[in-house]
Amino acid sequence: MPNPPIPTSAARAAVNAAATLTRELEQRVLTPAVEAVTSDGRKQRWEKHKQERRAELTTGTIAAVQALGPDAGMDDIARHIGVSKTVLYRYFADKNDLAAAVTLAYVETTIMPRLIEALSGEIGDYKLVRATIGVYVETVSSDPNVYRFTMARPSGSRPVAADAEKIFAGALESTLESRFAARGAQTSGARTWASAMVGATTRAVEEWVSSPDRSAQALTDELTMMIWSSLVGIVRAGGDPQAFAADPPQLPPVP
Repeated sequence: MPNPPIPTSAARAAVNAAATLTRELEQRVLTPAVEAVTSDGRKQRWEKHKQERRAELTTGTIAAVQALGPDAGMDDIARHIGVSKTVLYRYFADKNDLAAAVTLAYVETTIMPRLIEALSGEIGDYKLVRATIGVYVETVSSDPNVYRFTMARPSGSRPVAADAEKIFAGALESTLESRFAARGAQTSGARTWASAMVGATTRAVEEWVSSPDRSAQALTDELTMMIWSSLVGIVRAGGDPQAFAADPPQLPPVP
């Protein structure tokens, strides 16, 4: 795959996709609180206050998790913020609801701005891939407690984390479509490839953050090797699975 700067249109598409999907995620998280106010018949008076208070408590929760660790309970979090647990339950249905709000804040204020910056940079393809992976790994490395509290929760209690991964995959899908189309390759598999790359990255990071047996740079290099090799193979086959299957890249012989 050649290494030209990212086209402006590709960067714009990636940024727009990320912004749209982030708004969808925000709507999903905020809907329960809005519905609760509506059912009480006081939406106009209390909706703004409720969202502002949730935002304050979410920010306080992030600080609590940073200080206390990802396994902090509602009692610990409330005590660190300086409120009663009853107050937390007034604005959040349970710990999963609180974690969902923290996930949204984490994605919006930390992960997504850095990823968008990497996607929008005027850099070549290989450097773009490595920079994007590096941003994600370094963000997690710099704040592992918040990451584990939000993104690395058990699968049954992490629907918002799954939506966050959908955001990343949507942004990557737009980038793959633009870059593959510019090379005359088929783009029908862009969603599959984007989802697979995001899934592999997030799973590897989850495993690593629980047991950091190597540096963030080493993990970035390993993920870059895998994903870049996949992209090169896809483009060489023109994005056509049948062409790829008819002439797959060959492993070197065993010495």
